[in-house]
Amino acid sequence: QVHESGGGSVQSGGSLKLSCTTDQYTFDYYCMGWFRQAPGKEREAVATVAPHESPTYADSVQGRFTASKNNANTSLDLQMNSLKPEDTAMYYCAADFRCWSVPSRYRDWGQGTQVTVSP
Repeated sequence: QVHESGGGSVQSGGSLKLSCTTDQYTFDYYCMGWFRQAPGKEREAVATVAPHESPTYADSVQGRFTASKNNANTSLDLQMNSLKPEDTAMYYCAADFRCWSVPSRYRDWGQGTQVTVSP
């Protein structure tokens, strides 16, 4: 299982940090990722991290968001800077044996944490 924390409300240009923790998965063997879903839109990948690889980011967040792993704590943080209103969404953490191009194929999901960016 995975658990998210750190969501909230911020003004445009602000920053937030999300954390995903797990007591089940270790990053040496599993793909971990951050995803988001805005109202009326499909769930999309924000950042995914395959074992022993650097994060892969969506074009829309490249240069603004940074995903980092802490193997000792089995957590995946998402530092979000220069936030925009279009970043407003429910953010989810997910894990699986491999990284998938389709979010729905990931096996384990957290409950999600809301991020709201006001103009």
